[in-house]
Amino acid sequence: MNTTANAFKQSATQYCHDLDHRQRIRKALTGYEAKRDENKGRFQSWEEARQAAAEIKYEVINHLDQYLEQFVSNLEQRGVKVHWAGDAQEARELIVQIAREHNVWRIIKSKSMTAEEIHLNEALEKNGFNVFESDLGEFIVQLRQEPPYHLVFPSMHLTRHQISETFTEKLGAERVTEPEELTMIARRIMRQRFCQADMGISGVNFGVAETGMISITENEGNARLTTSLPRIHVALMGIEKMLRRMEDLALFLPMLATAGAGQPLTGYNTLYGAAKLPGEPDGPEQFHLVLLDNGRTGVLADAEQRDSLHCIRCGACLNVCPIFRNVGGHSYGTVYGGPIGSVITPNLRGLQDWKHLSFASSLCGACTAACPVKIDLAHHLLQNRRNAVQQNPSFFENLLWNGFSFVMQKPGLYRTSAKLAGLFQPLHGLVKGSALDPARGWTQSRETPKIAKQTFTDWWRANRA
Repeated sequence: MNTTANAFKQSATQYCHDLDHRQRIRKALTGYEAKRDENKGRFQSWEEARQAAAEIKYEVINHLDQYLEQFVSNLEQRGVKVHWAGDAQEARELIVQIAREHNVWRIIKSKSMTAEEIHLNEALEKNGFNVFESDLGEFIVQLRQEPPYHLVFPSMHLTRHQISETFTEKLGAERVTEPEELTMIARRIMRQRFCQADMGISGVNFGVAETGMISITENEGNARLTTSLPRIHVALMGIEKMLRRMEDLALFLPMLATAGAGQPLTGYNTLYGAAKLPGEPDGPEQFHLVLLDNGRTGVLADAEQRDSLHCIRCGACLNVCPIFRNVGGHSYGTVYGGPIGSVITPNLRGLQDWKHLSFASSLCGACTAACPVKIDLAHHLLQNRRNAVQQNPSFFENLLWNGFSFVMQKPGLYRTSAKLAGLFQPLHGLVKGSALDPARGWTQSRETPKIAKQTFTDWWRANRA
């Protein structure tokens, strides 16, 4: 078992025994489910909306080169500086270079999972820049030096008391427990940092090819301040975030809000197409857009995996996943947790190192049913498993399956084996779940199915008359 798989197993085991954590996550997501279903009812047909969204993303991803070219051309005509980054290191170096060239010292950052993907904060801090998160959830986990727990709710695993303890320890704040009081503590600090920042870094929810604009969705207004108060705005965008036309947002913005947070529409939805133009009083002096590949074109070239690029990062699949609800977001060890993370991480970061995520699934299909753009996540998990086994077959599994195949092709041997298994099964209790049990991975936490005393063939012979 490799390092990442071993870390996942240890963390997942620990979280599965933490009943307080499980209760907290279930309580948080129960409220989400009620609001999500209520707002689905506001659509004329949620299923038809899913189909329409899936078709739009199919069109965009299958003609991504054309839409990206149109998107970049429109942006550059308005003076936006567009940068292409092939991988995470190149993206980090580009952003560090922009900061150095413009004598930046303080950086404020709004929520961006793409920035988490390339470990941007660590790179900026290593190069001497002060980086502050402006999203409340991200701000809390930054203080705790933790990665985000969830794609949409970075600190959903924490209670208000834990957040208060963090504020007291890290900020010297008085101990309070009301959410409004906690928010005000964060707000007082944020306001100073917004005013002091030289550069604002944001993510991107959607890029609109038709107009050459980026769309950013948020609930706190912090992204608007991040992108407008500092003199430089840098947006980091995965190349798959494209949409064709402005009118596509009429579908995707309410769909993202409903699937992601159970809202009819997110609080703030803003479009950006340029830096401050002559005569305009507000806005940054420069606008840079970094377009990130980081393995996405490899997925695009794979016709079997390509539709995983349709993902709009709403987190709906995490919210319904029984594995995520029990092992928690931090167990995955990667920025994209849950079913979508288990699908794309092995393809972006190496199948053999991350294949364990695709095996850590019940394959119940709840993620597929929840996905607003109809990605068949359960099917992709099976494909990852198949590809991992084909690339690096296990000697023990080959031996097991070849033995199974041999027995199944010999009816007499199959009947004899079934009878012997029934006779010897009571002895399994002596080693069940121990190191001597070859199936302990399964039997440690599950009851072994009892072998029937009478085979179906014997029953048929005895009863068909």
